[in-house]
Amino acid sequence: MAKHDEFDDFFGDEDDTAVVDTRADGRLLRVPLRRLAPNLVNPRIDFGTDGELIDLGKSLLRRQIQACPAVSRGAYLKLWSDHAERIGDVDYVLVTGERRYRGATAVGSPTLNCVVDDGLAKDRKTFMEAVVSENVDRQNFNPIEEAYAVQSLVAEFGSNRAVAQHFERVDGWVTQRVLLTHLAPEAQDLVRTKAMPLDAARSLGKLARDNAWDGPKQLAWWADEQKQRATASAERSAAKKAGKASAIPKPLTGVKPAGAEQEADQFYGRKTVSTGTTPGALQGTAQQAVISSAGEGAGPPASDESTHQNRVPDPRPAGEEVETAGVTSDGPWHSGTALMDAAVERLSPSERSKFILRYFQVSSGVDAVIEDMRGTLTVEDRSSLAVILQQIANGLLR
Repeated sequence: MAKHDEFDDFFGDEDDTAVVDTRADGRLLRVPLRRLAPNLVNPRIDFGTDGELIDLGKSLLRRQIQACPAVSRGAYLKLWSDHAERIGDVDYVLVTGERRYRGATAVGSPTLNCVVDDGLAKDRKTFMEAVVSENVDRQNFNPIEEAYAVQSLVAEFGSNRAVAQHFERVDGWVTQRVLLTHLAPEAQDLVRTKAMPLDAARSLGKLARDNAWDGPKQLAWWADEQKQRATASAERSAAKKAGKASAIPKPLTGVKPAGAEQEADQFYGRKTVSTGTTPGALQGTAQQAVISSAGEGAGPPASDESTHQNRVPDPRPAGEEVETAGVTSDGPWHSGTALMDAAVERLSPSERSKFILRYFQVSSGVDAVIEDMRGTLTVEDRSSLAVILQQIANGLLR
């Protein structure tokens, strides 16, 4: 490898562009492109169109705001000695910033600002973390690139859990991404172009992994899945239209407590029942309504005494508004799934939001919510749910 120092500028170095500094001490250097090479372990393959790279290169000619992390050639080759011929006779190897390198090359820029830190090449694990983490955190990867990036981390860290713990993620965050590496190239192209949503891609990735499906089988599954999704969407739309055209729901079966008045609820904008009777009396009426909805053969209603013994104490003070308007006795109370399906199909977006938020208002705290959501889910499914809830939390804070 050719040696370069400050005297080259005085004795006719063949490259008119001088190297400001060549010590790998973490300082900002202006490095000629011919003395710089991208690393060969970057999972990123989509750097944009030629036009986009030219636009980036022109921007870099005006001003390069962010320097590219790099390591010395010797430090890099200690990790991957078999890359010597492919990176060529250069002084430095980029850790990240290959898109900037390509943009600068596209417009003939002579140099690129770099910060050289051989500490990033302490070992393969450290180097790969540096290569991947910036792009993952800034969401620069497309889903397939991210999948292979995470897979490369698993190879260096030894397990999905080790990667998840290192990046302070749940195990499912790693598993969901690695599943995409089991897709055939033609299926991966559908993900890249957003022709296949990620939830379907992950389901297909799991099926392909577990059943060793090839490309044709994967595409056949996706064709069938699209038909099923279209049918389900049509059924939901039809149910929604039917719900809007249906008659007003029947009122709650049972006798209205004496002294009850109809008042407007300030929070929900609906009518609520306000009464001076005790919560137990009103709750007993509601219980009778539910029992009556069971129809004949359900047996006689419980006596007042037995009902009182089995009743969960109502924490609300006497006289507090209890929302019951719009509730019917013939709803799908037998199934939480059916009840939620009915709510999604029949409620408007604003009312659906109230329906979901109301769950948190009436729950007894975070532990109760966790227990409800845990349900009978497997460990893997709980991890997947945790990822979704984390994404929801991030979205709410934006």
